[in-house]
Amino acid sequence: MSFGRNPHVAKAEAAEQKALNAKDAASYERAWRECGHLWERAADRETDAKRRAQYVANAERARAAADGPQESADDADPASLPPPNPHLN
Repeated sequence: MSFGRNPHVAKAEAAEQKALNAKDAASYERAWRECGHLWERAADRETDAKRRAQYVANAERARAAADGPQESADDADPASLPPPNPHLN
């Protein structure tokens, strides 16, 4: 484990990938809610205010995606999809 790094960020990013690859509506919603929870945990443990605000925004974005209908990336309008997470690139 690295010292000085927030381990919950990597967990949240992995959960986000899992949510993007969800097959059915129930797993899609559950995965996005878990992703929001993990981003919230990452924000709670972050000391830098700028990153904390970004993690809270990621949590809100994930929860909004869970509340919305599931769309596949192939037939969805790019404007309707959640904004991409800069940490995943």
